[in-house]
Amino acid sequence: MNWSLRFLGVGNSQAAVTLGSAAATIERDGQPLLMIDCGQEALTAFEAQYGALPDAVFVTHVHMDHVAGLERLFFATYFNPARRGKVRLYVPVGVLPHLQSRLADYPGVVAEGDANWWDAFQLVPVTRGFWHQGQWFDVFPVRHHLPDTAFGLRLAGSLVWTGDTRPIPEMLALHAGAGELVAHDCALQGNPSHSGLDDLEREYPRELLSRCVFYHYASLADAAEMRARGYAVASPGEVLALRAPNPPPGHAGSAA
Repeated sequence: MNWSLRFLGVGNSQAAVTLGSAAATIERDGQPLLMIDCGQEALTAFEAQYGALPDAVFVTHVHMDHVAGLERLFFATYFNPARRGKVRLYVPVGVLPHLQSRLADYPGVVAEGDANWWDAFQLVPVTRGFWHQGQWFDVFPVRHHLPDTAFGLRLAGSLVWTGDTRPIPEMLALHAGAGELVAHDCALQGNPSHSGLDDLEREYPRELLSRCVFYHYASLADAAEMRARGYAVASPGEVLALRAPNPPPGHAGSAA
């Protein structure tokens, strides 16, 4: 099998319109396996790329540039009997109350009544991780605003997606120690919610930085500056080849 990561968008919340809201798709043999986050621009990019809506989404946190597309996904799914209740949402349990209050609690979800927001989806609450399409995905907390409100994702041996975060050296020492490509939140300048390039240079060893590709930045000029300093920076629509994942836990043989 061939594995790849497609960046649906790479911008921060202010740059989402021009650079796309930060999100990606993990692909297997060129087909979408799992969408990571679902901002408005990301869902548009997904539809444009695949000619269809996602069947499975992992939610890192509930800032609107990462979940606003779920409202549109709800309507497209709820009114399609073939898809209703079958689109999987993998949601960390710490994130679930915030997703519930931000989207699912809206009164009168549809004008016709007699509908719950969750009727459109198959909710899978997650803690340590989850199984999807024969693969195990690890889930781990990151540093973005309050504790236990934002999470990263790991496909062992293949990919780590940090989601929005400050530097997390202790987490990546545990979850990025098998040669994974690390897609990391990084702007030219950091702030209390997001990593800056100087933050990562201070916190991470050179070997880890050599496996990082940065996204969630503010402008093309910032991306150019980070590239000029020797770093890999993702562009909207870019596809990166991934190593085949390690065999899932409890499985013999290779996942490739």
